[in-house]
Amino acid sequence: MPAALPDFPTDAASLRLPGPAGALEVMVDLPDADVAALPLVAIVCHPLPTEGGTMHNKVVTMAARSLRELGATTVRFNFRGTGKSEGAFDEGAGEVEDLRAVADWVRAQRPDAALWLAGFSFGAYVSLRAAASLQPALLLSIAPPAGRWEFDDIELPTMPWLVIQGEADEIVDPQAVYDWLERSGAQAELVRMPDTSHFFHRKLIDLRGAIKHGVRAYLPAADG
Repeated sequence: MPAALPDFPTDAASLRLPGPAGALEVMVDLPDADVAALPLVAIVCHPLPTEGGTMHNKVVTMAARSLRELGATTVRFNFRGTGKSEGAFDEGAGEVEDLRAVADWVRAQRPDAALWLAGFSFGAYVSLRAAASLQPALLLSIAPPAGRWEFDDIELPTMPWLVIQGEADEIVDPQAVYDWLERSGAQAELVRMPDTSHFFHRKLIDLRGAIKHGVRAYLPAADG
């Protein structure tokens, strides 16, 4: 008997969601109280678990905060084997299935809301791999790790797509990202952030501005 799916919370909450490798640890946060709540849920994926990445990473939490300030509800979760999520790291393949499980739950619970996918580093790789099948209304890729993971077989997104890359990234080679985008013919809006390292040290406020500016045109209209 499959585990029952939890209801989508009406307040900020952490919960456990049945996933393909066991329960997934999920955190749902609602839009800021002083902005109109939009029919929009954004799932934000975290960086590489084997290098300490979790849903509490500062870039992930800043990305989620930026979207909530625009009226989105955000969903963060730990990939399999991370935090309280069950299972073991699976080199990206299983993590795509984890994301699919979370997205399927969001769409079942919030069928009238637009779904956006966002990811930082490894999370950008996972969300890119899932985008063709999940068809989010928008994709946000922060420091996608081209050159570290296999990108040339990724089916290119057809939805609005924002890529944010630090020019001084010491982990993801910025030129590898630019070369991949150019070589693939990807239709992405690229934001290059000068003097910015992989983890956006001292640049998190600038990242917030880049996200909000880049996605604002694609926000759904408020209900009613």
